[in-house]
Amino acid sequence: MDTHVEDKASSTLSGDVPAPAQGNTDAEAARDKKLVKKLDWKILPWLCFLYLLAFLDRTNIGNAKIAGLSEDLGLSTYQYNATLTIFFVSYAVFEPVTNVLLKSIRPSTFIPIIVVLWGFCMMSMGFVTNWSGLMAARWFLGLTEAGLFPGINYYLSCWYKRSELGVRAAIFFSAAAASGSFGGLLAAAISLMENVGGRPGWAWIFILEGILTIVAGFLSFYMVLDFPHETKALSEVERAQVIRRLAADNPLLEGSTENETKYKSSYLIDAIRDWKTWLSMVIYMGCDMPLYAFSLFLPSIINDLDLGLEDLPTAGNGISSSTVRSQLLSAAPYVTAAIITVVVGYVADRTSRRGIYNLVFGTVAAAGFSMLLGSEDPAVQYAGTFLAALGIYPCISNTISWVANNTEGVYKRGIVLGFTIGWGNLTGIVSSNIYYKPPNFIEGHAIVLGFLAAFLVGGSFVMMVFLEKQNKKRSSGRMDHVLEGKTDQEAADMGDMHPRFVYTL
Repeated sequence: MDTHVEDKASSTLSGDVPAPAQGNTDAEAARDKKLVKKLDWKILPWLCFLYLLAFLDRTNIGNAKIAGLSEDLGLSTYQYNATLTIFFVSYAVFEPVTNVLLKSIRPSTFIPIIVVLWGFCMMSMGFVTNWSGLMAARWFLGLTEAGLFPGINYYLSCWYKRSELGVRAAIFFSAAAASGSFGGLLAAAISLMENVGGRPGWAWIFILEGILTIVAGFLSFYMVLDFPHETKALSEVERAQVIRRLAADNPLLEGSTENETKYKSSYLIDAIRDWKTWLSMVIYMGCDMPLYAFSLFLPSIINDLDLGLEDLPTAGNGISSSTVRSQLLSAAPYVTAAIITVVVGYVADRTSRRGIYNLVFGTVAAAGFSMLLGSEDPAVQYAGTFLAALGIYPCISNTISWVANNTEGVYKRGIVLGFTIGWGNLTGIVSSNIYYKPPNFIEGHAIVLGFLAAFLVGGSFVMMVFLEKQNKKRSSGRMDHVLEGKTDQEAADMGDMHPRFVYTL
């Protein structure tokens, strides 16, 4: 089978659940169901584990802070925030190019390499003795982690149909919420290793989690599958079946002969010219900035709530029980967020709607931060952290699936996802510098509210209106004139600009 057919099959078109291919039988449908289940077990668990480690490694500095990092290194508020900021600079700058590298180098090589590298960066943070060393380690951590999140979301879109992608992306991203829960519990336990081997408890958080990541990276050489047309984990019949399913989900590609196995500058130009690219970047920064603000500062927010923890006795080795309790309390909101994220992904797939869920859950997140901002009751504020988490987390994976659903062409989709995710992560610079006045953090909560309202909710509403307008023009035939004089190949090359392409609202 030609590779161009396989590459073309890896992108999807219709916003609705596709009808079975002509001639499809119940037996074929049963085979497809069995294949998808096999793919889920081969692909998702390990990728979720890797992203759990990635998110854990980038945000555990918040747990390390309340375990004594700032005091031991003599960090001012400015210096601590700068260590958060520098991660997002390198992370965002390198994200847009990583999908091209993933396609060129192959997932089974590219992903394990970056996991091993960021594991070493993580471990090195446990041996820093000053601010400069911490800054250097965080810079390289951002650089090496840059390829995972955009790469995996692009990778999943090359395996699953559009009607299947949302819940898989949600399951993958739920690992971020799980890492928040797991990270708090793990940090609470590790911080009790104060003075073991002459290292403080916060250093052991970095060292042990870094070692775990390195081991996972080497195992990834055996666990990560390549793209459908080249993986050795499936039989030839199964590979052909995957490609057939994706081709049936892309009726506009019939007759296409373009070979997308090689990158061309026209893919970048198409992505830049597409208005959806820029609006997607606006929407994503509306949920990504609040995500990092929440995950980086939740331990500090909870630690500064008047929950009666500050007068508790020490837990041993000089670690206050209030610190341990804060780590544990920070875990609960993430558990709720992980569950809701998967539920939203499943429902969005079944309804073939995505924008409405951004509106609903963006509003929920805004309500949570409003409770943090407007109330002085610790119980109300703690409840607000739950609403903030279950509002923010589903919007991340939902937005990524929305972008992937509405972008046709394997390279264009990879570039658009890189731009969208890279720009969103660049707003982590904002997240890192707005929480500096405890215990109320008024400025931080207010800025997060502004991002949620203007960019996530507002941007999603504008996107829905524009896409619905485009769909009406296409269904009425008012866009058909753009096909005049074009060959079948040229028409297929139009991707999501084809007048028969139906956008997911």
